[in-house]
Formats: sequence, C-alpha cells, structure tokens
Amino acid sequence: MKKINFTVNGTLHSVSCHPAKTLLDVLRVDLQMTASKECCGKGECGSCSVLLNGEVVCSCLVLVGQVENEEITTCEGIGFISNMDIIQKSFVEEGATQCGYCTPGIIVASRAFLNRIDHVPTIDEIKTALGGNLCRCTGYTKIIQAIQTAAKKQNIEKGTLPI
Repeated sequence: MKKINFTVNGTLHSVSCHPAKTLLDVLRVDLQMTASKECCGKGECGSCSVLLNGEVVCSCLVLVGQVENEEITTCEGIGFISNMDIIQKSFVEEGATQCGYCTPGIIVASRAFLNRIDHVPTIDEIKTALGGNLCRCTGYTKIIQAIQTAAKKQNIEKGTLPI
C-alpha cells in the first residue's frame, strides 16, 4: 500500500492503495466517480477515457502510481446536468447517444479535441480525434453532428465565428 496524491476535477485526492491498481478502478471504486466505464480493459474502446494533464488516456491502462501529483479530468469534471458543457448540451440536442455506455469517454475525447481547435472541424478531423473511441449503437453520424454543433457554439462564444 502506498499513499498517492493527485487531483481529479480540480480537487486534490489522496488514496492509499497498491500503485499497480488501475486509475479506472481507483476512480470508480475508491472515489465513486463512475462515469468512466470499463468495457474492453485493453485500451481499445475508449469507454474509460479521461484527461491526464489535458491529454486523452484510457484509464484502464494507467496505473494509479503513474498519476502521482498529476491532474485528471473525468466526464464528471466536464459537467453535470446542472452545469453541462457545450459538448454535452450538443450531444443532447443532436440525440447523439443511445445506450450511453461509450458517451462519457467520447465526451472527454471531444472536449480535449475542442480545446485544441478554433474552427468547425471536418468529418475527417472528428473521426481522427475520436479514433480511440468505439460506439456500437449510433453509427457516429449524430456524434459528429454534435461535435460540429459544439464547435460552432464554442467559436461563436469566443468570437471567432460570426453569429
């Protein structure tokens, strides 16, 4: 057992556990942050995606010992129903979810993508940005629309696109 300190969604956390425990298990079990889901357990589906210092990672592949003094952002840190992020609002407006299992990981990857761009992305740019996230229900059309909608709104708010 080791005491490991890291920040999740802006709050400092300290957990005592084996450093080889996955970040996903620590988030879900120890910290009760259950938005990130375990699906494949091999880093192939993206359902467990979180931001580690602003970069998308599969939390099932990250050991908690690797995040000492690091910054983690989960889907909960992006927004809740009471304070939804533009990307979350756009997913609702565009009907971009079905079963919802992959949605938190896709929201996290989409937020990271939108943080890096200042234009309305093309379909190919979105497909590249979501390359590590699988959805078995939607066929991606509405997900792509939601990301484009969010990008438009974000850029209007920033003043980089006309209303």
